[in-house]
Amino acid sequence: MKLTTDDVADVTDELAVRTRVPLSSVASAIFRYGVVGLAFYLLPFSFSARAAFLQQIQQRGYLIVAVKDNLRPLGFRDETSNLQGLEIDLARRLAAELLGSPDAVRWKPVANRDRLTLVLEGKVDLTIARVTATPMRSRIVSFSIPYYMDGIALVTKDTSVQRLGDVETRTVAVLNGSSTIAKVRYALPKAELVGVNSYQEAWSLLESGSAAAFAADASVLTGWVQAYPQYRLLPTLLSAEPLCVVMPKGVQYDDLRRRVNDAISRWKAEGWLQQRAIYWGLPWDNLN
Repeated sequence: MKLTTDDVADVTDELAVRTRVPLSSVASAIFRYGVVGLAFYLLPFSFSARAAFLQQIQQRGYLIVAVKDNLRPLGFRDETSNLQGLEIDLARRLAAELLGSPDAVRWKPVANRDRLTLVLEGKVDLTIARVTATPMRSRIVSFSIPYYMDGIALVTKDTSVQRLGDVETRTVAVLNGSSTIAKVRYALPKAELVGVNSYQEAWSLLESGSAAAFAADASVLTGWVQAYPQYRLLPTLLSAEPLCVVMPKGVQYDDLRRRVNDAISRWKAEGWLQQRAIYWGLPWDNLN
């Protein structure tokens, strides 16, 4: 298994938005939110939402869902190229809830940078693709209640590293440009952080002993451990990041949002989401 991901950058990196917006508004957006925030300021002017209402989805007879197909154990293809994972299970159960059949789904594999824009453009009904809810994103799309609480974890193969304190003064690899850096620096102020540009590069550092651990999203590192059983996750998570279903904004989508939220709330209470997360090897008790 090759340890690669899509672009670490998210939709926030897509600054080339072609639209007519008054210069004063653009200047104000830059002043208030910075250059990255400008992308989100412009997005509502760039796309006209054409997402289907719940009644239209039911008349059509299937859900269109954007998912990951290369991110074990959330969404990935098995040996026969069938989609599997926690988020695939969630999409199938939503199809059963809304349409009466878990097979009433059409899949749209998605890169990180397109996870929100596909909903904005009405090309999918929902995105379930390891999207964390943030205030900035909430300006342009709606989020369900969390179906899973992810967080920053550390992975290691060093037998001398059993807990977070064991890497307090050791070398920890982090992805360049990621939000993980600040969280690891806060939790481990004396650790030496070394930046890497890919998971493969982090793996090479760990294999050579140049780093004692690698910090990244627990959901992603779970797939790492499943591919390389000699590695293990440390039990302490450094952050809490809610993974949510992405849905379109607007009162016309209230029924869809309500049904999705009611279903997720019920499945949490019944223990189904916990059971599926544990089945896929994902940490649950730390945050969920």
